[in-house]
Amino acid sequence: MSARVEVHSGWRYGERPLALWWEEQRLEITAVETEWRSPGGLTFRVRVQDGRRFELYYGEHDDEWRINPI
Repeated sequence: MSARVEVHSGWRYGERPLALWWEEQRLEITAVETEWRSPGGLTFRVRVQDGRRFELYYGEHDDEWRINPI
């Protein structure tokens, strides 16, 4: 099952993540700490309102998001 991430898309899909859903709760992203491209997709390290940090991975071939707490 694909994770749920809300994004802003400008010139490409998923240009900037805005919010994620974790444990049935919508968490607004307050900062994108870093981002990078790998051969299969995009990865973002983000911070949400309550200070927790997550790594978001968008697999371009599968058109699917994955969320990992860090």
